[in-house]
Amino acid sequence: MLKSFRYMLFPFALIYRIIIRLRNLLYDVNLLKSSDFNFPIICIGNVAVGGTGKTPMTEYLIELLQGRYQVATLSRGYKRRTKGFAIAGPQTTAIEIGDEPMQFHQKFPGVTVAVGEERLVAIPQILYQHPNTSVILLDDAFQHRAVRAGLNILLTEYSNLYTRDFMMPSGDLRDERKSSKRAHVIIVTKCPEDLSLEESKKLVTELNPLPHQQVFFTTIQYGTPYHMFKGDQLKIENDHNVLLLCGIANPMPVKKYLNEHVHSFEMLKFKDHHIFNSTDLNEIQKQFQRNTSSNKIIITTEKDAVRLLKFKNEMTDLPIYVLPVKHHFLFNESGDFNKKVLVFIDSYKK
Repeated sequence: MLKSFRYMLFPFALIYRIIIRLRNLLYDVNLLKSSDFNFPIICIGNVAVGGTGKTPMTEYLIELLQGRYQVATLSRGYKRRTKGFAIAGPQTTAIEIGDEPMQFHQKFPGVTVAVGEERLVAIPQILYQHPNTSVILLDDAFQHRAVRAGLNILLTEYSNLYTRDFMMPSGDLRDERKSSKRAHVIIVTKCPEDLSLEESKKLVTELNPLPHQQVFFTTIQYGTPYHMFKGDQLKIENDHNVLLLCGIANPMPVKKYLNEHVHSFEMLKFKDHHIFNSTDLNEIQKQFQRNTSSNKIIITTEKDAVRLLKFKNEMTDLPIYVLPVKHHFLFNESGDFNKKVLVFIDSYKK
């Protein structure tokens, strides 16, 4: 039914495609300007809407770099209730900067976390306020061409490659397929753990990378859940009954994980980047109370957790655990990827 409805929207997709193509053409012929910085800037993004794993990839890069360099992240701050440029501080909340930046701020206190709709304006402000910054990570900025990053990392989901997708609203593409040519690295995310080398070669052929582009493959790797407020870790057992709180674009991987590791689960699904309110809290509590199991817990994602923090007083006694997620590079290629990133940053020291 949904697929048929999206086919009906094809005329609107054609109009959207014309607009995006015209915009890209204006950048290509330099009528719209892209600005360079003599400074290492890494862009993490995609050409489609939805969850391709941008946030875990940004965190992967932070973990790789923070021991070597002074790292800053710059995001738009999607669905925040403020505008303009801001740098996260001790009293900052997800409402002020958005859930993904807040997640970075909580997990990596030594990293400068900034938000700003106009990246061309925000980058100089980061460097002015934090002059020791060594590298800036642009989160979800591939389609924004006002700033030309020195290293573009393009993510595409295994189950929905951009080569097989259509423009919005008939599909999920928010940019043209050929925009992938601007990437230096293409990462196929959320692959099966047992992806064969033969299939990966077929996917590389389909993606048809340019000579300067490298293609990598990652799978999702879940960590040990930890209590949202107390920090205690909990090993997932097959006798757990789980209430899953999920407000992310693509909940299928976490559902698959729970299907394989717990006795049963039910899900309270919310829109991506949903801002939780007291009505949601009441529904969560009621749904949890309906479960009569003696071994019941609540699981939520890291992005949802930062939006639930405001209910700390009301939820402290609930067994609510956060399920961390990371990228794991297949075929032992993490070293090659890491080296490419480090060489890029170090090239600015010469």
